[in-house]
Amino acid sequence: MSSLRRRLGDKISSSTPSQEDPSSPQAEDVRLAPVSKIGTETVPKQKHRKRRNGFIFFLGGLFGIVVAGFFANRNDLIEIPELADLSITNLMEALPAGMVKDARDLAIGEREATNYDSFSVGLKLVAQGMHADHPVVMIPGVISTGLESWGTSNKSRPYFRKRLWGSWSMMRALVSDKEGWKKHIMLDKYTGLDPPGGIKLRAAQGFDAADFFITGYWIWNKILENLATIGYDPSNSFTAAYDWRLSYANLEVRDQYFTRLKSYIEMAYKVTGKKAVLVSHSMGSQVLFYFFHWVASPNGGDGGDNWVDDYVDTWINVSGCMLGALKGLPAVLSGEMKDTAQLNAFAVYGLEKFLSREERAELFRAMPGISSMLPMGGNAVWGNGSWAPDDPPDTNATFGSFINFKTYNGTSYKNMTVEESLDYLKNTTEDWYVRQIEGSYSQGVAHTTKEVNENEKDPRKWINPLETRLPLAPNLKIFCFYGFGKPAERSYFYRNEPSPLTSLNVTIDTAFSQGPTVNPPSDGGAVVDHGVILGEGDGTVNLLSLGYMCNKGWNMHRYNPAGVKITVLEMPHEPDRFSPRGGPNTGDHVDILGRQSLNDLILRIAAGHGDEIAENVTSRIREYSDKVKIWEEDAYLSKEKEEDPSSSDDRDGLFEKIVDKLEHL
Repeated sequence: MSSLRRRLGDKISSSTPSQEDPSSPQAEDVRLAPVSKIGTETVPKQKHRKRRNGFIFFLGGLFGIVVAGFFANRNDLIEIPELADLSITNLMEALPAGMVKDARDLAIGEREATNYDSFSVGLKLVAQGMHADHPVVMIPGVISTGLESWGTSNKSRPYFRKRLWGSWSMMRALVSDKEGWKKHIMLDKYTGLDPPGGIKLRAAQGFDAADFFITGYWIWNKILENLATIGYDPSNSFTAAYDWRLSYANLEVRDQYFTRLKSYIEMAYKVTGKKAVLVSHSMGSQVLFYFFHWVASPNGGDGGDNWVDDYVDTWINVSGCMLGALKGLPAVLSGEMKDTAQLNAFAVYGLEKFLSREERAELFRAMPGISSMLPMGGNAVWGNGSWAPDDPPDTNATFGSFINFKTYNGTSYKNMTVEESLDYLKNTTEDWYVRQIEGSYSQGVAHTTKEVNENEKDPRKWINPLETRLPLAPNLKIFCFYGFGKPAERSYFYRNEPSPLTSLNVTIDTAFSQGPTVNPPSDGGAVVDHGVILGEGDGTVNLLSLGYMCNKGWNMHRYNPAGVKITVLEMPHEPDRFSPRGGPNTGDHVDILGRQSLNDLILRIAAGHGDEIAENVTSRIREYSDKVKIWEEDAYLSKEKEEDPSSSDDRDGLFEKIVDKLEHL
């Protein structure tokens, strides 16, 4: 052992590394405002010290030597007497004390980042005297809810009451019986309901439906833990899980989902005497927006225009993709998205052999609920061939060109905007799919109050906040919480599909990348990563979809005639360097559900202290929103001017708006 100590001593510097303790992850402080005055302030970003890459590299090399020696000692052909007495204890004695301390601090920091106490948020609020007040209803996002098999036919019996989505049973079925799994998970292509043959999948119920996707991968679990800490349990909280594959109309036709949701909210009010707090995430916000129309409509829940005001206190909209998700279009067009485009060649080969692009596109199309997230607002929101509201400064390229083609071998194709891409999707996909989406959804814009009022009679429009209004509930409060600062898909480079073995016409051009270090664009164009052009967002949904309605759209009279109060609080993406899920300050689309400040805000609202929450907007969303080509009607602009005589006319801006309106018409 002394020989080993001398050899190590020759290679390791005798100087002791820095003794700094790595800072443990600190939860973001929630900014509260006095009831008398709401203000905003900026929270400085937490500083992290750099990893000691050299130290980690050295430990890795040393570990490799030790392992090699360990196995060599057990080989009769190799003898290393210096390693005969080697043990972990002896090795630790040979290392400098400072290096050992750094290794221990590194391990402790990683454990703290990944295992921060979920109950701490609730315990802190309990210490402040807060407790459960309003009944809470949670509406999960797309793919969050587990799907169980309830079919009893021969092909379904092996899976009875097993989750074919959202569990390890899904993984086993997908590997061992891919065709059987596909038949179970896909809906009937013509009815959009259960496929023939006795196959029946239903949404799991209760808190277990969406607390974890699979074992170890939490979704709503941290929120549930903190709600329980301040006094919530199944008697005053409820997860309104749903089969996210179904179109919204078929949620009621097959499962009576909206009828059951209405009944639960009414029952909660009758039992507690308190109006409900509704918490929705991602696609769940679209489902809830649809529910607000359904519950009031005589063709739906027949609750009348006062129902929401009578039974709902607050809507907490967490990362709601109110204008859809841009990645939904390539998913149904070619079975691709950023997650597949950025895979390495080996992973792509394995994925294509196991579940090809054509199969993935077929799966997505046979789940009409997925298509509810096709982008809404057309060119007015997402831009045209020469302009987009969120175009980066000092660039000649534009996000408005949604599907782009490069010239190959002298052959070029026309680039397409979002509107043109939707038309292309309908022209190149099967008739059954086109009938499903055209009969269920609408992606347009209503520019007048008259149009909005007419659209209240058309269930296809109820999903679209640019064609319909918020409920007539002046006492309703809406909180919009979403992350930003993590690049999300904004547009794409495609190429013509050369393979005669597939029915798909186009595919993402994953061979094309450009950026600061890879093929720098000469025209100031955007960074392209494997054919995917990234813009601002939360890693999944673009910033315009997350924030436009909350910051601008619902400030227009026709979309919010009752004057519902909207409070926006943005959450910058500040991931912890140790945590694979981002840690307590993440702004990621899904992982934000574990963010400590978000949990704090939800609990405060549920406890009846929502009026203490201050608005905080630090992204460029309001700048982008002002550039969107949707405006308040002139009649209501005149009223605003009368109410605010200090406002001055901006004739140049007015002229530009008139020109833009004429171009749109």
